[in-house]
Amino acid sequence: SDCVVSTARAATAFSTPPLPAARPSCALGRHLGRGLRGPYADPGVLPTVVALNGRGLAMIHRVDIAQAARGHIETFASRQLAWTALGGILAAAVLIALQDHRTLRRYTYTAMIVGLGLVVLPLVPGIGADINGAQIWVHIGRNSLQPAEFAKLALAIFFAGYLVTNRDTLALAGRKVLGLQMPRARDLGPILLVWVFSLGVLVFERDLGTSLLFFGLFVAMLYIATERASWVVIGLVLFAGGAALAARSFAHVGARFTIWLHALDPAVYSKSPGGSGQLVTGLFGMASGGLFGTGLGQGRPDLVPYAESDFIVSSLGEELGLTGLIAILTCYLVFSQRGLRTAIGVRDGFGKLLAGGLAFVVAFQCFVVVGGVTRLLPLTGLTMPVLDYGGAAPPANRVWDAARQSTRR
Repeated sequence: SDCVVSTARAATAFSTPPLPAARPSCALGRHLGRGLRGPYADPGVLPTVVALNGRGLAMIHRVDIAQAARGHIETFASRQLAWTALGGILAAAVLIALQDHRTLRRYTYTAMIVGLGLVVLPLVPGIGADINGAQIWVHIGRNSLQPAEFAKLALAIFFAGYLVTNRDTLALAGRKVLGLQMPRARDLGPILLVWVFSLGVLVFERDLGTSLLFFGLFVAMLYIATERASWVVIGLVLFAGGAALAARSFAHVGARFTIWLHALDPAVYSKSPGGSGQLVTGLFGMASGGLFGTGLGQGRPDLVPYAESDFIVSSLGEELGLTGLIAILTCYLVFSQRGLRTAIGVRDGFGKLLAGGLAFVVAFQCFVVVGGVTRLLPLTGLTMPVLDYGGAAPPANRVWDAARQSTRR
C-alpha cells in the first residue's frame, strides 16, 4: 500500500500541464512548417515520427514516475520534451534555409571536415566527458550531448557528394572473382580510409556503436551508388576483422563480446562494473511481458539501468508485450520505407544517395539497438531514433527528418 501511495504521489508531482500540452503543439508547428515550406514532401514521415516520439516520451515519463516512487527524482521526460522542441525548431530552420538539397553538394568536403571535427570533439581535454566508459560526450553548460549524432548527418552529405562524383570508376573498373565484380586496388583507398577512421573511433573513444554506424553508412551508400555486391562483402570482411582485432587487443571491446556470448554465466552476470546484469534484467523484463505485456504502469522497467535510454526497448517490451514492440518496429519500417521511396523518386544522383543513406541509418540503428537488447548482437550504445532519451539525438533526428523531406520539394 505504501508503494501504491508513493507512486500516486509521484504521478501527481510529474503530471504537470505543460508536458501533455507541449507535445501536440510541437507536432502541429512541424506540420504547418512542412506544409508551407515542403508541400511535396512525403506526408507519411512526420506522423510516423510524432507517433514514435510520443510513445517514447510517455515511457520516459513512466520511468520517471517509477524512479520517483523509489526516492530517485528524475526529470528525463521534461528534458526530452525540451530537446524535442529544439529539434522541431532546427527542423523548421532547415526547411526554410534549404531551398534545394542539391546546394549541399557544394559543401561536400566542408561537410567532411565538420563531421570529422564533431567526431573527435569528445577527445578534446576540458570539453569531452567519459560516461560509462565511452568518450563520446561533450559538456555544454549543465547539459551533455553526443556530437556524433550531428556528425552522421555531415558525413552522409560528404559520402553522397564523393560517391556521386566517383561512382563510375568505383562501379565499372575491376575484374570478376568468383562471380563478384571486384574493385581495383587503387579504388580501395576510400573504404580503407573510412575503415581506419572507424577503428580509430572504436579504439580512442571506446564506442563500438558509432564506429559500426559510420562504416555501415559508407558501405551502404557505396552499394547504392555502384550496385556492386562486392563492396558489401569487402565491407563486412573489413569490419569483422577489425572488430575481432579490437576485441583481442582492447579490454573494453572484449568485454562487450564477453557479455554477449556469456550473459548468463554467473561470473559475468555478477561482475561489477562491466557485467551482464543490465542485459539479463532487460531480457527477463521482456519475458515477463509476454505477448500482450503487463500493461502500462504495471511493469518494473525501473529495475533495468538506463531504462529510459539504452534499454527503452526492453521497457516497452515489458509493458506493451511482443504485440506492442511489433507495432513500434512497423512504424520504423514505414519510416525507412518512405525514405527509400523518396530516394527512388529523386531525379539527381546526389539526392538519391543522400535520401537512401538517411533511410538506411534509421533502419540500421533500429536493427543494431534491438539486436543488442535481445542478445542477437553485442550491445553497442546506439540510440533508438526519436524514441529513447538522449541529449543530442532528438534535435539531430529532427534535422535528419527535415533534410530528407527537403529532397521531395
